[in-house]
Amino acid sequence: MEPIEELLSRGVEEVIDRDVLEKLLKAKKRLRVKLGIDPTSPNIHIGRAVVLWKLRAFQELGHKVVFIVGDFTGLIGDTSDKDAERPMLSEKEVAKNLKTYFEQAYKILDKKKTEVHYNSKWLKKLGFAEIGRLADLFSLHEFEARENIAKRLKSGKRVSLRELLYPLMQGYDSVAVKADVELGGTDQRFNLLAGRIIQPAYKQKPQNILTMTLMEGTDGRKMSSSWGNTINITALPNDIFGKAMTVPDELIKKYFILATRVPLAEVDDILRANANPRDQKLRLAYEITSLYHGDKSAESAKQAFINQFTKGELPEVIEQKKLEPGSYQLLDVLLKTGLIASKSEGRRLFGQNGVKLNQEVVPDVKIELDGKAEFLLQVGKRKFVRVK
Repeated sequence: MEPIEELLSRGVEEVIDRDVLEKLLKAKKRLRVKLGIDPTSPNIHIGRAVVLWKLRAFQELGHKVVFIVGDFTGLIGDTSDKDAERPMLSEKEVAKNLKTYFEQAYKILDKKKTEVHYNSKWLKKLGFAEIGRLADLFSLHEFEARENIAKRLKSGKRVSLRELLYPLMQGYDSVAVKADVELGGTDQRFNLLAGRIIQPAYKQKPQNILTMTLMEGTDGRKMSSSWGNTINITALPNDIFGKAMTVPDELIKKYFILATRVPLAEVDDILRANANPRDQKLRLAYEITSLYHGDKSAESAKQAFINQFTKGELPEVIEQKKLEPGSYQLLDVLLKTGLIASKSEGRRLFGQNGVKLNQEVVPDVKIELDGKAEFLLQVGKRKFVRVK
């Protein structure tokens, strides 16, 4: 597949306006390609990385990438993918979350070819007169016609006026950076179109749009940091590999397309050559891990996984934790060491025989441990801690 065709099709749900954009690309006009990310969590996961890799593809064709961290829009909150009102974040929360955003993005983007901005630079300066001018370009009906907003209104859930302002701000970002193209997930369609509506009011040509396919998490639900079903791009090689091996069988091909750079022509060949889903996932996990840590680390992670789960060996590196001398209930130790997020999760895992002490399944949730002893704890298949 030729580069422009793959650019406009791989992982892409919709292109607006495809004819215009295709002509610009074939004419080799250098375009300004925009992506904005709100720092609603501190980590970029491979679901968010789908759009970043598309930006990288634009860079490789010689275009200018404009990467915006929404330190201001992050305060307001985007409701595009929510079935309830998103609470406003504090400036402190946003500052904490965005601390390493650029560093993470540069694991994918070419730093030398990337223009970066914080959108507070221009959005903080907007007054009521300018906001009124922007709001005049949209009707209330257009906003309430959005599927998730319509559902909330129908069910009697609150929709704040603040939420109406978000698309105006994202659209104004496109004006501020003079975007020729904007990328986003399918859930961002309304916000992306806002840029096309607002730009002509500022004597700019309407930006073209690529909406990208959304990726499910490792448990098949929507990928969300709050659900813990993400694969973070800064995770250690063994963690990335191990999590990729938990992807549901029916999502293997989708993950190959969205989360790897394996040429599309090869994906079907790989899946045909490896009929067993486990073998398919070994290749998938290798490709995802190698993107962020290189081939050597990916191969090492693969061997560690095989040794641990096929041969029953323990991981080469096990985190160590210390306890003060004394007597502890096992459930409290699991919580203190971070192996579980809550006691209710711990009780559920006990019921599933998912907790091991010194490699033996623990039958009693109330078992007590001596803080002076050394023991190995395991939760599920991949979480280990050696306690002293």
